[in-house]
Amino acid sequence: MKYGLLSGITWGIDTVILGVACALYPFLGAEQTALASAFMHDVAAALILFVFMGARGRLGDTLAAFKTRSGRVVMLAALLGGPVGMSGYLLAINNIGAGYTAAISAFYPAVGAMLAMLILKERMAPRQLVALLVALLGVVAMGWSSTGAETAINPLLGIFGALLCVFGWGSEAVILAWGMRDDLVDNETALQIRETTSALTYGLVVIPFVHAYGLVFQASFTLANAIIVLAALAGTASYLFYYKGIDLIGASRCMALNISYVAWAVIFGAFTGVIPSAFEILCCVVIMVGTVLSATPDWSDFGLKKVAESTD
Repeated sequence: MKYGLLSGITWGIDTVILGVACALYPFLGAEQTALASAFMHDVAAALILFVFMGARGRLGDTLAAFKTRSGRVVMLAALLGGPVGMSGYLLAINNIGAGYTAAISAFYPAVGAMLAMLILKERMAPRQLVALLVALLGVVAMGWSSTGAETAINPLLGIFGALLCVFGWGSEAVILAWGMRDDLVDNETALQIRETTSALTYGLVVIPFVHAYGLVFQASFTLANAIIVLAALAGTASYLFYYKGIDLIGASRCMALNISYVAWAVIFGAFTGVIPSAFEILCCVVIMVGTVLSATPDWSDFGLKKVAESTD
């Protein structure tokens, strides 16, 4: 369970640091900021992993894994979780606002849990599913409270983008878990395949399509890019924990723990001067408790034996 929780903590750090970078020149106010920064983030992560795997003499393992069926499965997961899921997320933000997008996209672990039950035959006790639902409602409440005066530009297109994000992120972990059943594709080689595939797809398809290379080049030698690299370090650590967690405890439980990043981002955001409200703190507590309980098969470890028995 610790790997899933660490993936949420480090992704929360990544989120906060990336937000700082996007508030600097030349990203601030630019239309292509989200996609350009996502591309630069994935390129940095791919390079970090190249150095990481090279230093351990494992680049040959990744090249061998690329040629296997399982390696191609991981590439598919990379496309769904990276360009597809992220593009849907950004499409939703642009059309229905960040608050509503966060509220809808928060349900990706629920979709992932259902897919894991159908494809991987993973099982979660009823009480765990209830705890997951409570955590997701905490995320929805936090996202909904941040909508403010946001105006929907194209609600149908925005909802389609949010659902695309939910499907992309929810299916990524399940497909990855299936791909990592092959001994030739462990969690580290899977992650290098994922980040390399995502970076190449952004660079060859997404960024040219939205004409964002001008912004990418403009940002390459600025403080913002240095901060993106720092975010990528946290993001790479997060994915290493996430993939390790999927391998050890399964896709559904690890996704439930990973969604805690929403609460961690609020907590770490306070260090940048963004002080959470009392309602946001309450939502954080709900999310934390819900995610931990949803990933714990035996609640008696927390002294909740009677509750566990009554909900099964």
